[in-house]
Amino acid sequence: MSATDCDVAIIGAGPYGLAAAAHLHAANGLDIRVFGDPMSFWHEQMPRGMVLRSPYVASNIADPERELTLDGYQELTKQQLPRPVALEQFVDYGRWFQDQALPGTHLDRRRVQSVERNGIFRLDLADGDRVHAGRMIVAAGIMPFAWKPPAFRALPPELASHSSAHRDLGRFRGRRAIVIGGGQSALESAALLHEAGADVEVLVRADRIYFLRRAHGILHRLGPVTNALFAPAEVGPAGISRLVSTPDLYRRLPRSLQDRFSVRSLRPAGAAWLHDRLADVTITCNASVAGVREHGRQVELTLEDGSKRLADHVLLATGYRVDIADYPFLAAELLRKIARAGGYPRLRRGFESSVSGLHFLGAPSAWSFGPLMRFVAGAEFAAPALTRGVLGRSR
Repeated sequence: MSATDCDVAIIGAGPYGLAAAAHLHAANGLDIRVFGDPMSFWHEQMPRGMVLRSPYVASNIADPERELTLDGYQELTKQQLPRPVALEQFVDYGRWFQDQALPGTHLDRRRVQSVERNGIFRLDLADGDRVHAGRMIVAAGIMPFAWKPPAFRALPPELASHSSAHRDLGRFRGRRAIVIGGGQSALESAALLHEAGADVEVLVRADRIYFLRRAHGILHRLGPVTNALFAPAEVGPAGISRLVSTPDLYRRLPRSLQDRFSVRSLRPAGAAWLHDRLADVTITCNASVAGVREHGRQVELTLEDGSKRLADHVLLATGYRVDIADYPFLAAELLRKIARAGGYPRLRRGFESSVSGLHFLGAPSAWSFGPLMRFVAGAEFAAPALTRGVLGRSR
C-alpha cells in the first residue's frame, strides 16, 4: 500500500466539487486532490434528451474570476447552446470547466472506499492506495439518496426502478409505463417516454400539476418588479426567491420559517416548456398507491380509490432524501461524531461540520444554508464561502 499527502481532498467532481476546487486552487495554490469522474452523475444517471430546468443564467459552474461560464464555453468552443441547456451540452461544459480550472494532476478518478479521521483524514482507495489529507470536503452528490417508496422495494428492477437508474428511456418503446411523481423528473421522464414510443400514465398524489410559469403572464409584464421578487436562479416563489438566494441571510431566519420556506421553494413542479410536450400523456391526480404486486411479467398497482393499473414497468420519480449515513465511504466512527438534523449535517460558516476540517457541499448543506444548495446555482455562494472558511482556518 502506498500513501500520499495533500492539503485538501474533495470527494466528488460534479458542479460543487469542481467549483470548490477551482476557488481553493486559485486562492493560494493549496495541494488539492479531487476524487471522481467529472460530471459522472449527470452523464450516467440522467436520461438522454433531458434539458436543465434551471435558467441559463443559473446554470454556470462557479469559478473565482467568473470567466468559465456558459458564455465563455460557447465563445471558446464556437458552439451555440440552446436555452434551456441540453443535458449533453451541460456535461461537456462541466468537463471543459475541469480542464480549464484544474491541472490534470489535481484529478484522481479512483473510487474512495472509506474515510476515517485520526488527527488527519485517511482516505482508503479502491485499488488499495491511501491518501492523507488535512481537510476533507464531501461534494459527492445525491445518487446514494435516491428514494423508493417502501411498497416498491421488493419488486425486481425489471418491474420498478428509480428514475435515476436510466440513461436511455428508449428501451421502453412499445411498453406500458407508469411514472410515479409530480415534479420535474416525473414530468420530463413521462414526456421522454411518450416521445420514445411508450404508453405512459403519470400518477400524482396531489390534486393538480404545477408548472413554473414565472416568465409568462402578468409577472413577466411587470419587468423590474418581477426582478425584485425573483432571483436569477428562480428557486422559490415571489419574494421567498430572494431570501433563498441569500443563504447567509436565510440561515439567520427562525428555524420554523426556514423549514416553511424550504417546503414552498421545493414544491414539486415542472418547467413551463413541458406543458405542450405532455398534451398527449395521461396524468391522473389524487392517485395514491395502496398496493403493489407482481402480475406475471407485469406489475399491478391498486390505488386508494380501488382502481387498478397494469404496467410493464413503474418508473419512480420520487426524488431524493438526504441522509449522509448513505454515503458508503464515511466510516461509522466518523459518522457518529457528525452532529446531524435528520440525515443532514449541521454546518457552521465555511460549510464545516461538527468534525473540524470536514465540510459538506450540495444537497447535504441545504438544512443549514437553504434550498438553493440543491441547485447548481448554489455553488456561486458555497465555493467562495467554503474557501474563506478553509483559508481562515489554515492561517
